Amino acid sequence: MRRGTAFYALLLIIAFCPRALAAGPALLFDVSNGKVLYAEDVDNHWHPASLTKLMTAYIAFEEIKSGRLALKSKISCSAAAHKEPPSKLGLPVGSELTVDMALQALIVKSANDVAVMLAEAVAGNESAFVERMNATAKRLGMRRTNFTNANGLPDTEQVTTARDLAKLSRAVITDFPEFSHYWSMPQMKLGKRHLRSHNGLLRSVEGADGLKTGFTCDSGFNIVASATRDGRHLVAIVLGDPSSAERNVRAKSLLEYGFQQQGWAQLFNNKTVDNMPYAPTASGVKSVRASVEAWSCNGKNSKSAKHHKRAAQRSPKKKPSSADKLEAAQASASTTSVGVGLRGTFGPASRAQE
Repeated sequence: MRRGTAFYALLLIIAFCPRALAAGPALLFDVSNGKVLYAEDVDNHWHPASLTKLMTAYIAFEEIKSGRLALKSKISCSAAAHKEPPSKLGLPVGSELTVDMALQALIVKSANDVAVMLAEAVAGNESAFVERMNATAKRLGMRRTNFTNANGLPDTEQVTTARDLAKLSRAVITDFPEFSHYWSMPQMKLGKRHLRSHNGLLRSVEGADGLKTGFTCDSGFNIVASATRDGRHLVAIVLGDPSSAERNVRAKSLLEYGFQQQGWAQLFNNKTVDNMPYAPTASGVKSVRASVEAWSCNGKNSKSAKHHKRAAQRSPKKKPSSADKLEAAQASASTTSVGVGLRGTFGPASRAQE
């Protein structure tokens, strides 16, 4: 009882927090039946960022299941893939990866170059692959989604909704259970490199087993978070938070809330991601760049960055260790600017995509 009381108190704090009120759409549903446990602005358009890669993976899984592609097959890095901005593996033109390793890099590292490699391996070129993405979205009932690229890099016309992402994530889980291990990988190894997932909930939430994060300056911090406990499989979709920390708190709170909704609490709930009425006043896409805590988006430091800066100013200077150098290199790589040659008006260069 004490634990439940504390949890609901946490929900109240989050619900009335001004920053939470400014956050974007959210949706919580049960994978087994599609039943909606929580919904907020689920039909508002939003930039998916790297959540796009859910669809890229879904189509790759289709190809593998049909026998047209094999996990041991090798795909090569073209000049087009090589030019993609971070997040990426940075492979040289002509280098190869197995499809298995490419899927790990797509999902764990969220590698934009690998997304294009897979697109080219499946359809010959990214444009043809995008056509298939949109055809698949239509087949899955994703009525308010439009794709223009395979990785989610900024484009004003690349949009989706929380409801549509729910339909896609449910399909990728139920249609391809044999590939579920990719979504739950907290890290991958590529040669001597160990690459960690951007999905911190895999390391902090009981039963967490997927799926994908996404970030650009205009979309904010997005996540499709999946967890399974005692046979119940729930997915929380959270879009547009100003930081990864706040995104994780909101997604975790939704999952915890969902796992407490059992038996009589859901007896008369017949609302699903398919039959829930569409909102007649659903809004168009908007940018949350002004609220995002990232220097590369708006010159706004995150709280943690400010704390570390003040601590550094108080501390005596010392020679950086090899670990410090490695952390600095990783931080630099994760904030590489993107924005050259991209469609639409997105203001200053965006921080590297998750």
